[in-house]
Amino acid sequence: MSSENRDQHTMQHPQHQHPGPSGDTTKIQWPGLTGDMPSEPDHGEKTYRGYGRLKDRKAIITGGDSGIGRAVAIAYAREGADILISGLPEEEKDAQTTAQLVRDAGRKCVVMLGDLRDESYCKGLVDRAVNELGGLTTLVNNAAYQMNIPNFMDITTENFDRTMRTNLYAMFWLCKYAVPHMPPGSTIVNTASVQAFKPSPGLLDYSMTKAAIVNLTKSLGQSLIEKGIRVNCVAPGPIWTPLIPSTMAEEKIEKFGKQTPTQRAGQPAELASAYVFFASQESSYITAEILALTGGQLIT
Repeated sequence: MSSENRDQHTMQHPQHQHPGPSGDTTKIQWPGLTGDMPSEPDHGEKTYRGYGRLKDRKAIITGGDSGIGRAVAIAYAREGADILISGLPEEEKDAQTTAQLVRDAGRKCVVMLGDLRDESYCKGLVDRAVNELGGLTTLVNNAAYQMNIPNFMDITTENFDRTMRTNLYAMFWLCKYAVPHMPPGSTIVNTASVQAFKPSPGLLDYSMTKAAIVNLTKSLGQSLIEKGIRVNCVAPGPIWTPLIPSTMAEEKIEKFGKQTPTQRAGQPAELASAYVFFASQESSYITAEILALTGGQLIT
């Protein structure tokens, strides 16, 4: 079957479905733009087909400019949702590309750029989504910061603080400000990582935050169900996004994903359906759950 005729339902061999990162494995400047990557990821631009599973939902997607966030934005839009995406000011080019893909699907997209370490910015994200999208039914806490630092003693307080505030404080603030606006049936979908269960020494602070996100999901999922709000979490394995070549050493980039049973890195498009499932009514009896998309790496 030609690639033009494939979609997310087409049967394929999982080890051969996507090639690994190819070409130059040189590091790129953080925070990393999609166009600067040695090989651009598949976000589902040509392959994700929607079926109206999120018709007229209103979603915030942090880190929606690129990587997993872009794949989720494309899928949500094609499933019928209007979206606000958040990214850093340095990522505006990627954010505008994602916004156009959402609009090409016939849905509204608001772009808001800023730093999630600022509580007022997080509150502003929620306020703007409610005002410009006409409500809020889905919060995808996807943005994260990592920097591979092999020696624990080299992690500075500044770097540690950036990781904690981006990955944890922002998630807490966004949930806190979003929940009062979310009607019964709404959903929160968090992004953790295989690192929460199998931490790499060079990602100590990042791994700490991802373990905390797993715990937050389980706690919040139980406490918010009385309001009719479900909270679940996707735990990705090695996924080919700008975060990888902008934060990892070149020798690690070359081998990225080969340690999995699938023997390759995952593509953002391969995660999108999980985020759709957790946001949709199809997962109505699921809350406080963690779904591993790790290429076969075991987390239990």
